[in-house]
Amino acid sequence: MQRFSTLVELLAVGADDAIALQAPGAKPLTYHGLRANQQKTLAALNSFGIGRQDRVAIVLPNGPEMASAFVSIAAAATAAPLNPVYRADEFEFYLSDLHAKALVVEKGSTSPALAIADKLKIQVLELTPSDEGIGAFTLTQVNPPAVTGASFTPGPAAPEDIGLILHTSGTTSRPKIVPLSNINICASGGNVRDNLQLTAADRGLNIMPLFHIHGLIAGLLAPLSAGSSIFCTPGFNALKFFGWMTEAKPTWYTAVPTMHQTIVARAAQNHEVIAANPLRFIRSSSSSMPPQVISELEAAFKTPLIEAYGMTEAAHQMASNPLPPARRIPGSVGIAAGPEVAIMDTEGNLLERGLTGEIVIRGPNVTAGYENNPKANAEAYTNGWFRTGDQGIMDVDGYLSITGRLKEIISRGGEKISPREVDEILMDHPAVQQVVTFGIPHEKLGEEVGAAVVLREGTSATEKELREFAAVRLADFKIPRKILFLEEIPKGATGKLQRIGLAAKLGL
Repeated sequence: MQRFSTLVELLAVGADDAIALQAPGAKPLTYHGLRANQQKTLAALNSFGIGRQDRVAIVLPNGPEMASAFVSIAAAATAAPLNPVYRADEFEFYLSDLHAKALVVEKGSTSPALAIADKLKIQVLELTPSDEGIGAFTLTQVNPPAVTGASFTPGPAAPEDIGLILHTSGTTSRPKIVPLSNINICASGGNVRDNLQLTAADRGLNIMPLFHIHGLIAGLLAPLSAGSSIFCTPGFNALKFFGWMTEAKPTWYTAVPTMHQTIVARAAQNHEVIAANPLRFIRSSSSSMPPQVISELEAAFKTPLIEAYGMTEAAHQMASNPLPPARRIPGSVGIAAGPEVAIMDTEGNLLERGLTGEIVIRGPNVTAGYENNPKANAEAYTNGWFRTGDQGIMDVDGYLSITGRLKEIISRGGEKISPREVDEILMDHPAVQQVVTFGIPHEKLGEEVGAAVVLREGTSATEKELREFAAVRLADFKIPRKILFLEEIPKGATGKLQRIGLAAKLGL
């Protein structure tokens, strides 16, 4: 299959009159229309003094405009999609950390990001849908910068330019910036396309958020690199999923395990919809899928479930189970599906198959390194291999199984949460002396957020009070669902507070 190194090249593959983007009850957008929108956006950004390598934060709801904005902005500058549910404090951290030059919001937006952009003197661009088809838009400059004439590099982004920038959660430090070049993201989109054997005849039903690497690469760039179409929903909604299936007539969808579990719970009363719209396959990634759910889903949809393994630093996909007739192994994340994958010991030696160690990767989809973080880069790269922080084992046939997380990130239904970030918010409460945030096993979400708290002497606070305190400054998915008040938090042999194993120690 073709390989691309820029998003202009990637979008060129679709036939002019082929449908690129669709959405519920809307006029579709053709590849010709999407390419025209990409060129129009490039010209508009350049006219606003924004060019190659300039960071443009995107705060838009999920849907076709977000999809189109990403492939259009990343073709001219560096796209930095942010979760629209963030609170003001979170927007301030991310917009400052990114050194954003502009912020894109929908016309009429009331996002707290607007006040932060004003405070940080970031120019705001309003996105207004146009009538060429769903996802087509125009950008308007709301607040031209006070100082004009600042230098910028016009024209389409080059392969080595950073096309996408995302933060990854760090447990022992602030979230790290992961810059992904156009080569990285185009390579990864091609890897997913090839692994799933996507063609122009396919149609994906996208229910994944488009501020996450999973949705951006597997939900968006993979199908676009095959010239196929994407039905863009406003985000996952179990009550609307089967209605969307009827309207979209998809051949596949990708999701995280918690979404699949909700879908399979409603499959029995929607078997007519499933029978009328047979899927070629279903894909799962972002956290491990219980084998029982794989069996249920395959039985309900009468199609294979393809489980894959991805992370932001790899521009998503690293390994995946292959499509039939090749072998799928439930509980395994499959074989290398893009980058080279190996197992390494703590000394940096590659291990033979059948031995447990750290999963390492290298290839054109892997980031060249974290931004402004020499310490993290020194720890992450060994002899040209990127250390994933996950522990695993590879069998004689190259099938990879993840045996544990070396990192302490909490993965709540595929949403990655930095415990340190939650710690720092709770520590701001006047009654809190010490806090350790940690993952608590959860049947459906994989993990839930918990926190152990020691209060200052002579003060008092309730669980409800601390949750409300956190809710003002953290997105809902990061707020601890369980807060324990302790006299002392258990420590390791060296006196360090330990997150891993804390849930078990506390009997949760």
